[in-house]
Amino acid sequence: MKYKLQYKRYSERAILIEWPSEIEENILQNLLSFKKSILSSCNKPIIEVIPAYNSLLIYYVSTIEDFYSEVLMLKSLYSKGFDETRPESRLWKIPVCYTTSLAQDLKTFAESKSLTVEEIIRLHTTPLYTTYFIGFLPGFLYLGGLDDQLHNARKMTPSLHVKKGAVAIGGNQTGIYPMSSPGGWHVIGMCPLDFFNPKIEDCCFISSGDKIQFISVEEKKYNDISASVLEGAYIPEFVCL
Repeated sequence: MKYKLQYKRYSERAILIEWPSEIEENILQNLLSFKKSILSSCNKPIIEVIPAYNSLLIYYVSTIEDFYSEVLMLKSLYSKGFDETRPESRLWKIPVCYTTSLAQDLKTFAESKSLTVEEIIRLHTTPLYTTYFIGFLPGFLYLGGLDDQLHNARKMTPSLHVKKGAVAIGGNQTGIYPMSSPGGWHVIGMCPLDFFNPKIEDCCFISSGDKIQFISVEEKKYNDISASVLEGAYIPEFVCL
């Protein structure tokens, strides 16, 4: 499937390619396939190609001397077609402890939705979420697939300190804070895993296009996994799709 794309100069060394402004899996697969084609076919040296919900940002090694010629090359590459076979992805099983002693907003969030804590947990752990891209913070996953019943506006007053591992909801999205940070999302659980490690080549073990399912664990299991992560012994569970 082909989309009408917009090509914009982002900087003297970058071009932004935009798809229709929708959060949609077909668009995600199309832009990830085009990203692969760009990396394998482009003659101009590239630092990286960064995906988002409906865009690709191409960072070149050197200044783009002729922006229009480069755009024509990209348009030609897109129009020729490329392999849109769904790339291999993984389904990650992500442990989360949903307890009010760890999740600072769980009780008030449940009350605001007129749901029990148990219903919040069930609704949050049932879907398979799609990882659209990584941003905001290194290792912060932008996930699609949150149940409509859990959609909730961001906090009127953001928290100055959200703990690393906080599993939170903001608007129609859910995510995990990979490090301590200010934040305006509602914290409903805690995850013991590391989502950003600058000491390894793939700093985040999850990639755009991967699926995620949250698995509810008791506080003791959460503490056990946390200790294993600190020792470098924990291997996240996944299956290939």
